[in-house]
Amino acid sequence: MTVLVTGAAGFIGMHVADRLLEQGRAVIGIDDMNDYYAVSLKRDRIAKLEAAHGKLFTFVELDFADMDTVRAALDGHVIESIVHLGAQAGVRYSLENPQAYVRSNLGGHVNMLELARDRRVRHMVYASSSSVYGGNDSLPFRVEDRADHPVSLYAATKRADELMSETYAHLFRIPMTGLRFFTVYGPWGRPDMAMWIFTRKILAGEPIPVFNHGRMQRDFTYVDDIVAGVIGCLDHPPADDGAAKAGGSRAPHRLYNIGNNRSEELMHLIAVLEQACGRKAKIDFQPMQPGDVHATYADISAIAADIGYAPTTAIEAGVPRFVDWYRGYHAG
Repeated sequence: MTVLVTGAAGFIGMHVADRLLEQGRAVIGIDDMNDYYAVSLKRDRIAKLEAAHGKLFTFVELDFADMDTVRAALDGHVIESIVHLGAQAGVRYSLENPQAYVRSNLGGHVNMLELARDRRVRHMVYASSSSVYGGNDSLPFRVEDRADHPVSLYAATKRADELMSETYAHLFRIPMTGLRFFTVYGPWGRPDMAMWIFTRKILAGEPIPVFNHGRMQRDFTYVDDIVAGVIGCLDHPPADDGAAKAGGSRAPHRLYNIGNNRSEELMHLIAVLEQACGRKAKIDFQPMQPGDVHATYADISAIAADIGYAPTTAIEAGVPRFVDWYRGYHAG
């Protein structure tokens, strides 16, 4: 049986597809290869998967917001499960191009729900985000906390995805798991994320922009830990037994935080990066940005209890791995 991975040319999608393929599972990856950031990086990720896994991996370039195209591309393929990681990412970009988020994160998500319904898949795991907690100032964030005051359109679309998934799980009894990711980083990461921006600028001797004058905290989560959680969830669908699940649903739908369970001061991250890069950062302190939040911190007790999720990579280990990859990638 085959696993469909959306956003397969993306950061987390590539790593999840790679792990599934290493386990001998056939993967169909889809991605529209949009130019939100360098398409060359996305093509390099796909090339890595194709070189490592051959015919076990099938890649189709398409926009999953176009349902007719999705159906045509998957005609004849038996899809056992869906890992829906494709989305228009980025909090700040949602201020500039809201329609991209409506099309991909709302319309595209409904298309994946419809595909799951049509194919009666065993399980659909989908990406949500820690951003759904909005301005919540109660730390750590728990899945039971309110998530109805988003501070960005990106966050609002991710919360809407959770609500639509709850409806489909209730009406059609499709097992679903939504994962609220907390600041994922690692090799093959995204160029719009702080880890990449800071590394590039430190190595180039350029000032790094540090928002809210450095008074920020993030639950930085290494990508290998994220992948372990995603696949652990995929292999353990929620039961349709009427019992309350993580997040409160009595349908076969659960919500998990998936993070490192450690909230790091931003200035500490910068110190770890300086050591990994071998040079001091020039810091450009700036005010808080619209749509941003002061702190994130994941309570992972639910996913730990249900599937045994236990992240193992502190930033002191993960950051040097990213910097080593970054140097190697740009030296090629």
